[in-house]
Amino acid sequence: MSTFMAKAETLERKWYVLDAAGKPLGKVAAAAAAILRGKNRPEFTPHVDCGEFVIIVNASQAVLTGKKLEQKKYRYHTGYIGGLKEIGYKQLMAKNPEKAVYLAVKGMLPKNTIGRKSLTRLKVYAGETHNHAAQQPQSLEF
Repeated sequence: MSTFMAKAETLERKWYVLDAAGKPLGKVAAAAAAILRGKNRPEFTPHVDCGEFVIIVNASQAVLTGKKLEQKKYRYHTGYIGGLKEIGYKQLMAKNPEKAVYLAVKGMLPKNTIGRKSLTRLKVYAGETHNHAAQQPQSLEF
């Protein structure tokens, strides 16, 4: 008996919709990362990109538990001397909730070419509507 190895070009990719309204940001991001990686498929192969497409709606209604909304900070560097910037998650969720969800999912994916390719299949929307109805996405509960 030989081990089955999936091939990326023969996989049929499905579309899933995750609703983040009232759910913790980390739970939504973990579910999305697992689907983007392909861990929900029976033919999952670690070295092959066999993930699906994920649409996250209601990103602005995702919640942060505990005191994370006030205490958690998003830091980045501009590349210039003294260019360390910092923004609190309260301001980030108010200004750009799509970016907060995107960064949470990005942190849960592997830091290699498969992770970067998987991240291109993530679509995040702050509101209820999305423009991917033609792909007939399936609603997913987690």
